[in-house]
Amino acid sequence: MKYIIIGLGNFGASLAVKLTKIGHEVIGVDNDMSKVEAVKEDITHSICLDCTDAHAVNHLPLNDTDAVLVCIGEDQGANVMVTAMMRKMKVKRLISRAISPLHQTILEAMGVDEIVHPEEESASRWAKRLNIQGVVDSFELTEEYSIVEAKVPEKFIGQTVLEIGFKKKYDVVVLTTIKKEIKKNLLGANTTVNKIQGVASSKTLIEKDDILVMYGHVDNIEKILED
Repeated sequence: MKYIIIGLGNFGASLAVKLTKIGHEVIGVDNDMSKVEAVKEDITHSICLDCTDAHAVNHLPLNDTDAVLVCIGEDQGANVMVTAMMRKMKVKRLISRAISPLHQTILEAMGVDEIVHPEEESASRWAKRLNIQGVVDSFELTEEYSIVEAKVPEKFIGQTVLEIGFKKKYDVVVLTTIKKEIKKNLLGANTTVNKIQGVASSKTLIEKDDILVMYGHVDNIEKILED
């Protein structure tokens, strides 16, 4: 897959390098040439560019990119400006970094659904989330075993945990399911929140738009999501 990462500070640079190592094409962008130079040997492409300049941004291959990640952390104003520009340009998938609760509220009001909190979430975690199709979030216990939140594959909708055979067929345990609810944030805008449904059982029914929380070997979880 192809990613553009805007902002090559500690988090953005680390994420760019990890995604490149996994095998993705990554374009890293920053207005600081020293940061661009620091990663140029470790990622696919690195560009020195002011992404608050709409004319300059037009030179980026946004239409051919699977996701744009705004990882600017030092300047909240620049972060909001670039995020707004990416929204206006209707990129396929937009992920933006939040620096404070108010900043997150602003991003939510702008309609940004995927928000990064690098002070709480590691680049490794986001690399895994971006690498496996359908993964919403993950917590790595070891290199091989993880707890993963993933969108329900369409083929599983309307079946119970037992009928799908997570344990028997894939050797994966479903811990719980999460449903999305719409609530108002501090600015009165609609925002999506997660509601955990309690410990899953063999009778738990998998419904459309549910998020599965699974524990198992990463290869087995990937098989569930790729089958």
